[in-house]
Amino acid sequence: MTVSTDDHVPAQPPAVMPGEARRQDDRRPQQRGPRPDRPKRKDVSGWVILDKHVGMTSTHAVAVVKRAFNAKKAGHAGTLDPLASGILPIALGEATKTVPFVMDGRKAYRFTVSWGVETDTDDAEGRPVATSEDRPERAAVEAALPAFIGAIEQVPPRYSAIKIQGERAYDLARDGETVELVARPVQIDRLEVVAHENGQTVIEAECGKGTYVRALARDLGRMLGCFGHVAALRRTRVGPFTEAEACAVATLTDDGPEAALAYLRPVETALDAIPGVAVSRDMGLRLMRGQPVILRGRDAPVSGKAFATCAGILVAVGDVERGELVPHRVFHLGGTAPGRA
Repeated sequence: MTVSTDDHVPAQPPAVMPGEARRQDDRRPQQRGPRPDRPKRKDVSGWVILDKHVGMTSTHAVAVVKRAFNAKKAGHAGTLDPLASGILPIALGEATKTVPFVMDGRKAYRFTVSWGVETDTDDAEGRPVATSEDRPERAAVEAALPAFIGAIEQVPPRYSAIKIQGERAYDLARDGETVELVARPVQIDRLEVVAHENGQTVIEAECGKGTYVRALARDLGRMLGCFGHVAALRRTRVGPFTEAEACAVATLTDDGPEAALAYLRPVETALDAIPGVAVSRDMGLRLMRGQPVILRGRDAPVSGKAFATCAGILVAVGDVERGELVPHRVFHLGGTAPGRA
């Protein structure tokens, strides 16, 4: 949203009526003259791979990044709980149109399960609802993991963003209502124990969209008969974005908007999982008007999703049907986004 300049001059105080007393020492001095102009928001487009710290909400993280770049528009690709740290991809400007491609990508986590207590939130923030004196051996945890690998049915946590008749599950749970969520299909590709000591197990996971790590810890604890909850959680990858390219909040905010641009990645990095084709200027203009174009050339895709660039600039993403690219999203980048190195 564009922030307009504020030229408002504070109104002068009303005149004193005859016989009316005024204590001048009780009045604050009036500020005179125009207020300082707020900096105008800029058309900035691209991806920022933020390494969110524990305690920060995803919404606050987006606001901080948006302010650091003085950008008009921003959004994130997948909420990360305040108690979790790690990769939070934030889209600026035209990159917000590619958010679904990142959210549909694979994700990786490193999390710590604390055994012996199950909580109502399935993490360390909740209140205990079941306890056990038993603590599993590492071999028992490793033997249980295969049951959760592959296509499985998972019941989301009661405190989650799932909607029930238009209401968020966590809002209903906080109001004391009984929340019954149905199991949903999720895909978990890898689970591996990387540490086990002092009643806790550190596990690495790779999974698909919609998987709840908190639910995984809860279900593992129930299977092992000792209960459990997530004590620490870090997201290490989202789609094409990894820890290696992430930056901390302080890195973005300390040196100003110009220095922050070094951490802005091209919009099309979100589309690395689908093929890209270069098109002529005339074809690019047709795509930007929402019109399909016929793709030619031996390497041109004949079906599936694809994106098109013109002179190295992203212009559209859509579906290829019988060799014709039908645009579903068009981009107006110009000089608002960084190019690939």
